[in-house]
Amino acid sequence: MDADLTAAYARCQELHRRHGRTYYLATRLLPAWKRRHVHALYGFTRYADEIVDRTEELPPADRAARLDEWSSRFVAGLHGEPVDDPLLPAVLHTIAVFDLDRADFASFLRSMAMDLTVLSYPTYDDLLDYMEGSAAVIGTMMLPILGSSDPAAAREPARQLGFAFQLTNFIRDVAEDLDRGRTYLPDEDLAKFGVTRDDLFAAKAQARATPRIRDLIEYEVSRAQAHYEAAAPGITLLNPASQACMRTAYALYGGILDEVAAQGYDVFVRRALVPQRRRLAVAARALLTPTGSPVAVPGPSLVSG
Repeated sequence: MDADLTAAYARCQELHRRHGRTYYLATRLLPAWKRRHVHALYGFTRYADEIVDRTEELPPADRAARLDEWSSRFVAGLHGEPVDDPLLPAVLHTIAVFDLDRADFASFLRSMAMDLTVLSYPTYDDLLDYMEGSAAVIGTMMLPILGSSDPAAAREPARQLGFAFQLTNFIRDVAEDLDRGRTYLPDEDLAKFGVTRDDLFAAKAQARATPRIRDLIEYEVSRAQAHYEAAAPGITLLNPASQACMRTAYALYGGILDEVAAQGYDVFVRRALVPQRRRLAVAARALLTPTGSPVAVPGPSLVSG
């Protein structure tokens, strides 16, 4: 690789190491030649997210212009034009190596643009439409890199794992998203449990959830569990060398739901985190698990939601 491409991969790896601790740990269990490509995808998605969420001092129109400009640079690179960017060469190289579906990247950028103007989602179907681009396509981008004995059968579980991971993040980060003026929990779900946005802001201010909010969060946890259940068969369809990585990611993201349940579904009292000792134990156990072994759905019980 030339110096610019090497530097771009290193930049993506640094973004992954700094911001994606859970997934970065899991990625360390992949063969070395695959890791840089996972770092490239993470770097691409993280940088787009930072344009949207780390430039809050700018008006939405200016942030949209920055995202459009960067997206245009990316599209130009897809068409073979030289790209002057600290990380795009890495993702463009990864796309070329694995012939990744360009439509997945267009869908992802569409969802990132939605974050500039959409502050809430009326229904779960509306949220799923957003998560299709922000999460499900990450699963399908990753699948060719991870490899599979049956890519067609593994595709839907990969999409479901994207949904599961993203919904887990939304559950954990309710307070953080409120700071950005957003609520990802659907309006219809809030209404179902008699919760308003003012209630959520009050709970954040008091660092304590009301019983109704805890019931709402428990309901969303059951939804996430259903996505984990749908994703589980896909782990055993991955290439043997990739299974330990994804078992670890599956267990650690799912472990966030366990932590949410353990604190009584109160996501305001503290940010739910999997302790470091448990994280390392999960990774070690994944390495020792025989290839093809099924994974356990996270959470205390799977409740139909």
